[in-house]
Amino acid sequence: MSNNDTGSSVAPDFFASEQVITCHDEATGLRAVIAIDNTTLGPGFGGTRWRPYASPEAAVIEAQRLAAAMTLKHALADLPYGGAKSVILADSPTALDGDERRSALLAFGEFVARTNGAYIPGVDMGTTPGDMRVIEERGGRAFCDEVDPGPYTARGVYAAMRAGVRHALHRDMKGVRVVVQGTGQVGANLARFAAADGAIVSVADIDGDRAQALADELGATVIDPDDAPYAECDVFAPCAVARVLTTDNASRVRARVVAGAANDTLDSAEAGEALRAAGITVVPDFVANAGGVIQVHAGVVGWDEDTLTAALERIGDRVQDILTEADRRGITPEQAARDRAAERLAGATNGQ
Repeated sequence: MSNNDTGSSVAPDFFASEQVITCHDEATGLRAVIAIDNTTLGPGFGGTRWRPYASPEAAVIEAQRLAAAMTLKHALADLPYGGAKSVILADSPTALDGDERRSALLAFGEFVARTNGAYIPGVDMGTTPGDMRVIEERGGRAFCDEVDPGPYTARGVYAAMRAGVRHALHRDMKGVRVVVQGTGQVGANLARFAAADGAIVSVADIDGDRAQALADELGATVIDPDDAPYAECDVFAPCAVARVLTTDNASRVRARVVAGAANDTLDSAEAGEALRAAGITVVPDFVANAGGVIQVHAGVVGWDEDTLTAALERIGDRVQDILTEADRRGITPEQAARDRAAERLAGATNGQ
């Protein structure tokens, strides 16, 4: 669940979502946005992101965009939740002392409670399981309050990566050259999974020390994060910034497979078409990074570890089906995935 983009030139469309709620608490200075994209399948579930934004409009755009991705993610993972997301605006979230942070979260919890269950927050960039417990003190429901879903997201992305490699390269992971951009919890665990299976791993991060520490652990190579999308490799795994692949840079991509945890890997459908035309297989991010929400649901319904592991591995099966369908229809994998999600939403609307 990663995205460091702070601005947008696109005007917000407040009616793109079922509901957009702007939240302001004068006592704490809290400013937040809750976007509930679609509740066809159930209450809107999506993480709370706490970070700086270039403008309030940029915060609204990101909340709505990520909420829409959550709708797709839940539909394709066959989970009983709608899509939603929230963002808390802060110039420097880490500058708050413990009491200030708690007060802001309690204020945000009041707004969550007012949705009367239509929105369920969870952990995202800048928030923790402990934060979710504070939010719940105001009477609303929150997920990820006990377990950080990050490692499960990584496991699901790795299942998706293996499926992409089997489909495009017709091989297992041994000797496959993998570049992981972003070495936070998800990216680091993804790199560990790949290295354990014999992949040749390179890592990149704006935090050079963190990247070097992971490289030392795995015997990997460190590369510049700005160069990572264009590295000579078999698999590019974006696990940091969003919209890293665009119509302008698609011709520079050298990977054969793109499979990572970052949301909104592509900046447009046209970028996906350009990559497909170049013979590059792009695994839809909202399919690949569903492991975290699957783990959350497992905790809600009480799955045992074996059941959860099997569900995470099915992400790979889902990816294989989508890639095969995309080839058969001559469309991008993202479009094939979106069509499947639309079918599930339509079926739920019609009571099927």
